[in-house]
Amino acid sequence: MAAKSLSCLLCILSGIAYPASAARLGEQQQSVLKVCAKGFFMSVQNICLPCNCKGQADYCEDITGVCFNCKDHSTGDFCEMCEDGYMLAPSPDGRHTCRPCACPLSVPSNNFAVHCERGGAILRCKCQEGYAGHFCERCAPGYYGNPMAIGNSCKRCDCNSNSDPNLIFSECHNVTGHCQHCWGNTSGVNCERCAPGFYGDAISAKNCRECKCNECGTSSCDDRTGVCHCKPGVTGRLCDQCEEGYSGFSSCQGCRRCECGPASLRSTCHHLTHSCLCRPGAGGRYCERCLPGYWDYSPAGCQKCDCESGHCDMHTGECLPEAATVNLCNNSCDNCIWHLIGDLRLSNKTLDQLKVGVLNISTGAAANDRLKYYNYTAQRLQTQFLGWRNKSSVMKDQTGELEKATDAVVLDIKQLGESESVVKTLGNKLDNDTLETVTLAEQLSTNLTDLNLRIEEMIHDWELYSVHQDVDPEVARRNTERAQGMVAWMRTLDLSPREPIATDESTEAHDLLRRIRQMEKKLMSTDGRLPPVREILSRFSTKLTDAQGSLQKAASTIQQTEDRNRASILKFQGNEVKQQRLTEDHAAVNDTLETARGSFSEAERTLAEVDAMVQNVSGYHAAIDGASEKLMEKTERLSLADRDLVQRADEHADELDRQANQLEEDLRESDANGFVQKAISAANVYNNIVKYIHDANITSLTTHNLSQRAEDAIAGINMQLGYLVTKSNNVFKESVSLRSEQIEVEAEVIDKLKYIEETKETMDQNHKKLAEIVEDISGIHPDRTPQRLEFTLEVAEGTLNRSAEVLQTITPISSKVEEWANNMRNDEYSTVAYEQAIQSAGEAVENLNVLVPKLLDKLKVVEQKKPINNVTTNIMRIRELIAQARSVAKKVQVSMKFNGQSSVEVHPPSNLEDLKTVTSISLFMRVDPDKDPIEDRFILYLGDRNGRKDYMGLAIKNDNLVYVYNLGGEDVEIPLGSKPVSQWPAVFNYIKVERLGRHGKVFLTIPSQSSTDEQKFIQKGEAPGTDSLFDIDPKDIVFFVGGVPADVRLPPPLSLAPFVGCIELGSLNNDVISLYNFKETHKMDVITSAPCSRYKLAFSQSRIASYLFDGTGYALINNIERRGKFGVVTRFDISVRTVANNGVLFLMVNEDKFFLLEIKNGFLRLMYDFGFSKGPELLENNLPKLQINDARYHEVSVIYHQSKKVILLVDKSHVKSMENPKTTLPFSDIYIGGAPSSILKSRPELSAVVSLKGCVKGFQFQKKDFNLLEEPGTIGISSGCPEESFMSRKAYFTGESYLGSTAKISPFDNFEGGLNFRTLQPGGLLFYLSEGSDEFSISLENGAVVMNSRGTRVKSHKKQYNDGRTHFLVATVNSQKYSLLVDDKDKQEKKRPSSANRSSSGPAVKTFYYGGSPSSSFKNFTGCISYAYINRQDRDIEPEDFQRYTEKVQTSLQDCPVQRPPAALMSRHREHTSRAKQSQSQKVSSLPLGLMELKSDDQEPSELNIKPCYLSSSPRATRQAFHYGGIANSRQHYTDLPDSLSERSHFSLSLKTHSSFGLIFYVSDVQEDNFMALFLANGKLVYTFNVADQRVKIKSEEKYNDGAWHNVIFIRDGNMGRLIIDGLTVLEDRAQRSNVSWHVSSPLYVGGVPPERAQKNIQRNSAYSFTGCLKNLQLDGQWLSSVAETFGVTPCFEGLSEAGTYFSEEGGYVVLDETFDLGLRFEIVMEVRPRVASGVLLHVRTAEGYFTMYIHHGEVVVLVNDGSREFFTKVSPIQGLCAGNWHRITVIRDANVVQLDVDSEVNHVVGPLNPSSTDTRKPVFIGGAPDLFLPESIATRKAWVGCMRNLTINNSRVSFSKAVLVSGAVSVGTCPAA
Repeated sequence: MAAKSLSCLLCILSGIAYPASAARLGEQQQSVLKVCAKGFFMSVQNICLPCNCKGQADYCEDITGVCFNCKDHSTGDFCEMCEDGYMLAPSPDGRHTCRPCACPLSVPSNNFAVHCERGGAILRCKCQEGYAGHFCERCAPGYYGNPMAIGNSCKRCDCNSNSDPNLIFSECHNVTGHCQHCWGNTSGVNCERCAPGFYGDAISAKNCRECKCNECGTSSCDDRTGVCHCKPGVTGRLCDQCEEGYSGFSSCQGCRRCECGPASLRSTCHHLTHSCLCRPGAGGRYCERCLPGYWDYSPAGCQKCDCESGHCDMHTGECLPEAATVNLCNNSCDNCIWHLIGDLRLSNKTLDQLKVGVLNISTGAAANDRLKYYNYTAQRLQTQFLGWRNKSSVMKDQTGELEKATDAVVLDIKQLGESESVVKTLGNKLDNDTLETVTLAEQLSTNLTDLNLRIEEMIHDWELYSVHQDVDPEVARRNTERAQGMVAWMRTLDLSPREPIATDESTEAHDLLRRIRQMEKKLMSTDGRLPPVREILSRFSTKLTDAQGSLQKAASTIQQTEDRNRASILKFQGNEVKQQRLTEDHAAVNDTLETARGSFSEAERTLAEVDAMVQNVSGYHAAIDGASEKLMEKTERLSLADRDLVQRADEHADELDRQANQLEEDLRESDANGFVQKAISAANVYNNIVKYIHDANITSLTTHNLSQRAEDAIAGINMQLGYLVTKSNNVFKESVSLRSEQIEVEAEVIDKLKYIEETKETMDQNHKKLAEIVEDISGIHPDRTPQRLEFTLEVAEGTLNRSAEVLQTITPISSKVEEWANNMRNDEYSTVAYEQAIQSAGEAVENLNVLVPKLLDKLKVVEQKKPINNVTTNIMRIRELIAQARSVAKKVQVSMKFNGQSSVEVHPPSNLEDLKTVTSISLFMRVDPDKDPIEDRFILYLGDRNGRKDYMGLAIKNDNLVYVYNLGGEDVEIPLGSKPVSQWPAVFNYIKVERLGRHGKVFLTIPSQSSTDEQKFIQKGEAPGTDSLFDIDPKDIVFFVGGVPADVRLPPPLSLAPFVGCIELGSLNNDVISLYNFKETHKMDVITSAPCSRYKLAFSQSRIASYLFDGTGYALINNIERRGKFGVVTRFDISVRTVANNGVLFLMVNEDKFFLLEIKNGFLRLMYDFGFSKGPELLENNLPKLQINDARYHEVSVIYHQSKKVILLVDKSHVKSMENPKTTLPFSDIYIGGAPSSILKSRPELSAVVSLKGCVKGFQFQKKDFNLLEEPGTIGISSGCPEESFMSRKAYFTGESYLGSTAKISPFDNFEGGLNFRTLQPGGLLFYLSEGSDEFSISLENGAVVMNSRGTRVKSHKKQYNDGRTHFLVATVNSQKYSLLVDDKDKQEKKRPSSANRSSSGPAVKTFYYGGSPSSSFKNFTGCISYAYINRQDRDIEPEDFQRYTEKVQTSLQDCPVQRPPAALMSRHREHTSRAKQSQSQKVSSLPLGLMELKSDDQEPSELNIKPCYLSSSPRATRQAFHYGGIANSRQHYTDLPDSLSERSHFSLSLKTHSSFGLIFYVSDVQEDNFMALFLANGKLVYTFNVADQRVKIKSEEKYNDGAWHNVIFIRDGNMGRLIIDGLTVLEDRAQRSNVSWHVSSPLYVGGVPPERAQKNIQRNSAYSFTGCLKNLQLDGQWLSSVAETFGVTPCFEGLSEAGTYFSEEGGYVVLDETFDLGLRFEIVMEVRPRVASGVLLHVRTAEGYFTMYIHHGEVVVLVNDGSREFFTKVSPIQGLCAGNWHRITVIRDANVVQLDVDSEVNHVVGPLNPSSTDTRKPVFIGGAPDLFLPESIATRKAWVGCMRNLTINNSRVSFSKAVLVSGAVSVGTCPAA
């Protein structure tokens, strides 16, 4: 049989050559199944025939021969056709190939044809949408791109619907896409912004309107807001006037500073005439020269010439015969100017004579004659004036004639208008004719193209047949002679006899032509009949095709039937095998069940062991049970007592409330200082604390349950074991019943086997849990548990006792209030009753003084306990209550009376950094000289506990108030001698002491008495030496008031007797403080020394009833309807004053409903939600009226009209309104200025809300006032509104910002300035002032502080001040030296050079800047500046208030976001820096002699002298945002993904793009079987991931490629996915499968993926990088910061852009492929605009050496190494490389000659001739290169920063988008505009 099979196979293989023999053999072997070889098919005759697949398929169908799986884009039954987009290219051997249509190029990326065909030599393309031309070689109208460039395509024009509506298409440039016909006052590449001179929203609202700015004074108008940006020296909202001291507005070139010469009376010119008042003898508009007849110009004026002629040289005084002419114009003036100057000179001379004459007027006859002469002159002028008047009347007549002529012109214009309509009609007709002509022209062009092709074919044929036809010269000669003979014979012929014959033949030819034309007509008619015939044939063809399909289906059905038949046979055989296996499995089941029974018995044994353990544990914990029972009994007693106390407290509180309501009006009249009200408030506060103690008791009860957890766990395990036993029995029963179900037994037995395996796993897990429980039980310390329970019981009992004491303290207050109530009802109150009330309140305060610290200590014990399980919520609540209690204690505005022995230790401030530079303490103090004689006494002390180091204090010495402080040197005492203490009235006086650096002040304000106003006194002083910081150890700081205990040692100046009198603390560094926030009191007896009452409205700053919110507290009005009802119209009014950017005004919350009015980014914002289906309603706008954080009071009103609208009023004017959903306000309580954290966390919309920091003057509901301090729920606010709360002492600068103001200072002669700064950047300008060419600056350079005064530099020794810490510097200038001091340690001085003593303008008003400047060459500062001061000439030294500065550019006056980096990071940075310096220093030594002059990057002096570029190396960009795109694979790689990503992930980001397609986010495993992606498709966001073989795909309904920022959240939780966009759109989907393993691996790709990745899971056009920006990328709420690699990603720059490739300062480079030849001969051309002074432009390694081009300190350098030695050439352009201009660089190399051309400035070098050099092709690096690749001798290794465009190599344009690699921060295609 085997031999027959082998012979059959051989016969089949030989059937190709011998089909007949194969057929015969087939007949003999009919019993054998016959199979044809590859490339053959079985015919009907059972013969193997070759497939007719044109070589494009390996197999074909039997019988029919139809080919399977056609290759290489071929199709058809026999692969005889090509797919769409491909063209058939047949070959003589019968094979053919399908080539891409060359429409226009034959590469797949540039084949834009739907299909193509070749008619003869002409290719016909049918183009896709958006393409045009015979070969689809250009974009159709309405599209743009360059289809002829590989990788390029046509895209639809995007003009934002702002193009000319009269155009048929949205017309844009067909290559660049720039819109060419923007409409509606718009402009831009995509008509995306308003045109210059217009502003508004060009994209959405389309409301571009004309700017109101003055054209002459405006440099630009903001195209969004319409804000006018003025030219230099111009000011005003509309830029319509010069700044003070400036002039020249009418020139429209900006105003220039009008600075008068030294000989002027004033430094600035007159504001109207813009000229200067000169001293005697000086002249000119600016007093810059001497008048004719004067000389010796000086600041005092000029001296009169001592000459007979009266004229002399104005410089030397040499006498001249006549006046010298003053050349006021250069040689370029024309004759008109010269004549004008001559006339002005004569007029000036006449005026000078007139001036001299007037000055010399006397009272004699000569004066009378002169008056007569002047009278005569006046009459002549009057006559001339009358002549001018007559001329004006003539001009009026002429004006009338002109008006008539104008009317005639208007008539003509109307006639022209009528003619215009006729012309327009003709124009339309002309347009139609033109279109027809264009059509004909196109047809003609087509014909010409065909003709051209034919001519080319003829030329080709001619060339083909004319090549290589060499002829023998003798043959050529004979042929020439023969031809000449024939020509001679032809000339001798006489053809006249044959003329008739020719005529006849011509006639016949015409007849033949006529018949041919008739036949042509018949042919055309026949052609007309062909289409119906073709249609019929096509129908027949379709039916044949259908029949063929039916046959194929029938064949496939037969094949399927055969397959099923075979499968049935196999299944039958398999069933037999399964039958046998089933019997075996049954036996195995029995064995398994036996094993299970064994396992159950083992589990029972284990359970018995556990029971024994439980008994042992029970024995171990007998003490626990006993203690538990005792604890339960004591707890019950405690709870009963507690309930009794609480009930009594509630009864007292209700009674107090009732009595307080009855006595409210009477108490308001009698309670002058609010003291009684404060006592009631204190009772309410501590009543609340009693309630919270009850919560603490509940917390202690929960600890009892901890002892029972082990028993509960063991019981749960017993239940689980019982459950498992039951389950196992059920499995056994089910397995027995399976015997009768033989057909289904296989699947069910397998399931049960799996179930038993899971049961085993569960039992194993239970065994592990039992082992863990045993370990936990063994780990319990039985000896410590009773101690813990006893300690808990003691804490609870102590807390209960303190609660009882608090209640006892409140009880006397209640009884006193009852007495007051009776007295008030009977009108029996008196001063005695009032004094008794004070005494009672004093007793209560005294008791509270004792109780509060102990109560806080008890609460601290609870606070410090570690939260466990269900105790966490209560502990967090108690912590919040502790913070609130402390805040309340800080704001208790009640004094304490000191008796000469008592003292109070106040909690010191926690943040001492704020005290180092500035320390300010305010207080109210009352002394009574009549009762207590004034002696030397101590008042307060802030400093070290042992009296060492720095300190400050206040005392009374020698009848004067004395401020004492020490900063590490000598003690400073500042006595206020202008108002002796003995002369103070016996009232509370306001005292404030302030220290700024080493400068100190003491203020005293005596309140107004009956007939006098407030009296204010001030005294200044300063510490000797240079120490300026208050530096003290936080562990040793103490704050004592009134006195100190015996164990505290005071410095000698403060070692005085304790204070006698009353003190009330006010603030510490503008933070409210109180004596009742005490740490400890000493001998303070409030009963015998009752607090003094203070009249709160005695001072002018407090006379307006207002409330101060410090950003931590809030006011709560419960049951707001007690004063007014919610009606159809509900009104809320609040008056607010703040400088904060964010804060709550008021908030109402009721479960999931809320109503919020807040300040967001400085603007009012209203949001509310009453359960609306569409989410919250939002009223938000950036209207100027809605911005209220300007430190002024604004009245804000919200009117809620139930059936109409919600209206927002600001300062009583309507600002905004919105439709109301017709819902009643469902609230009862309202929060003012903030809310508890539990309320804010209840809704996601409220999570970002912050408390208000500012003042509220009043709050009204339905026009009813509320006293917020009297509301029981108010926490953390105080009365008054100090001005200091609205001063901005801190500022944050972003690198593009600065602050500017003016002051009368003299920085070059006498100056002192100081400031705090904090930054992470090594460089930046801190302070700047310029006066002409002179500059004074304080800056940070390479981490060091540098002061520069007129070129003299003083630099700090330390160079690491950019460490994120706060540093304080002081810079001083005097006549002897310059001094710079940083942090009191780093002091540097320089002697003042004699050249610096030249005169300056003195202490005039000058403009200075902090953080940068608009004109300085220094880089602007990035970081924080605080508590800055300068010694102004017109006021005392005090911290600068940045809020009042006139120039605030992109500066934040709120918090400082600069954080200090971790210490480890700083150490690594320093190590890296030191290593870099070492390596660079080693490289200098190996530098060739010829290049030494180029090496200066590491030499500090030369580096400092290099001016930075005009354009910043850090263009303005969105913070923490990145731009992707420009290349197909722009991306960032993130590593270190958490393990939780496989289970669940929550990603969030912000997106801004105009792209319709592109990948945003992608992560997968190595095989890309598991993946997750976020991408754009048609502008819509798509989020997708897989669950096994299923996919979850979520697609947004709207498009988000509108160029605006959108917040996107995408969540994966198992098989569920959710996409949230802008917090409003929530989309969700899930897969059916769950519990599927899903794992991905690093890296995570953002912005794009590497080449060939993601193609498997993402549609092709979305698998490439999107173009746009991303920011705020977070995973599970944490920032993704582990960027491993970056490719083509830059910061997201703001502002305009331009074409080019931008290399950002973060570093990056582009690598070109090896097709560019930079060997021995080449030419490179590029255009660059640098932003740095040094950087590598191009580098390439050659076979022998290298070729490098770079810029270095204003020079372009080309460095070449040919293998033998280095040579270079350089060019320094005149304009400079860093001026912000484009520069064209050309490099030509010819072997050893290199020529460099920069802006037509040329230089060259001839190097050594190396005969062994060869041309090689190596990768080309652009914009930088890895450090390893760069040569050692290069002068700079920095990456280049700037824009590059139009790079060509050997006349070939270089496209960076097709580069081999784009690494780092490189933006291909766009650059930030200059």
